[in-house]
Amino acid sequence: MKDYYQILGVAKTASEDEIKSAFRKLAQKYHPDKKGGDEAKFKEVSEAYSVLSDNKKRAEYDTYGKTFAGGAGPGAGFGGFDFSGFQQGNGQAFEFDLGDIFGEFFGGRGGNQRRGRDISIDIELPFKEAIFGTERRVLVAKLGLCEECSGSGAKQGTKMKSCASCNGRGQIHETRNTFFGQFSTARTCPTCKGRGEVPEIPCPKCRAEGILKREEEIRIAIPAGVDDGEMIRMPGQGEAAAGAPAGDLYVKLHVKSDARFTREGNNLSTKLSIKLSDALIGGEYTIPTLDGDEEISVPAGIVHGEMIRVRGKGVPHGRGNRGDLLVRIDIEFPKKLSKKARELIQELRTEGI
Repeated sequence: MKDYYQILGVAKTASEDEIKSAFRKLAQKYHPDKKGGDEAKFKEVSEAYSVLSDNKKRAEYDTYGKTFAGGAGPGAGFGGFDFSGFQQGNGQAFEFDLGDIFGEFFGGRGGNQRRGRDISIDIELPFKEAIFGTERRVLVAKLGLCEECSGSGAKQGTKMKSCASCNGRGQIHETRNTFFGQFSTARTCPTCKGRGEVPEIPCPKCRAEGILKREEEIRIAIPAGVDDGEMIRMPGQGEAAAGAPAGDLYVKLHVKSDARFTREGNNLSTKLSIKLSDALIGGEYTIPTLDGDEEISVPAGIVHGEMIRVRGKGVPHGRGNRGDLLVRIDIEFPKKLSKKARELIQELRTEGI
């Protein structure tokens, strides 16, 4: 597994600005169009940046060591951006802006395709709820759509008008001279935030922003069989952004341990203490399970540490399947014996037992 933090030379706690700064330096150093550039290194740092600059991909990478939105293969490390035309030749100006590319295209989204911020919460679960699944309703303080204007930013009953700053395009184009040459920049219009229109009369509650900080109750369906440290991703339940999709909510699960049961994959295990006499001639015992008490038979001649398997009393998985409950036998040996017990054991000894 590639260590993206090591590739960029940053710590795992690095901020977005630190990651961006590290990438810019390495991208300029290794770009294949520069003298002494290294195409392989350039692709490697590009791949690392495409993951670590995206909150969702970075959270998945930190948790699972990989991302699930498709790998950043050769030529696709910048969300599909093609760098085959990244050439200055003959003194011609570039047709894009490096700051814009480094800041947005590498993260896989640019211009009006930005989204709200991802957020995360932690939930503690009792052992039984983690096995059988449950539902939680939590209050999360986050940026959400204004309920007064439904996110439009306009006062109720009023209309929207074309943004004068960007002429309704949602983007502002600029040309600037840098030491790389002349670059054309396309950035999100700060007035309309990429929507291309603004309210004629602003919403008094959110002041035309369309979003505001508020508490929102979120229903979290926790499936059966989750494990400690597992992460649930809830698309669109993160913070809202004006005129753009909301971010995602990540729910990290912390499963409490249980005094009676431990989990071993899809099976559960527990201990059962039995008398020495029952180990010799067998016996009936009542054991607790997560479904309630269960009667089991201990066969004669069972040995210390042997397992008795109770079918279908383990962890639910798949479609209607469940693991088993493994009962470990713990034979209790008496520390003190009465005179009569000693006599009986002596008789057993004579019988070769």
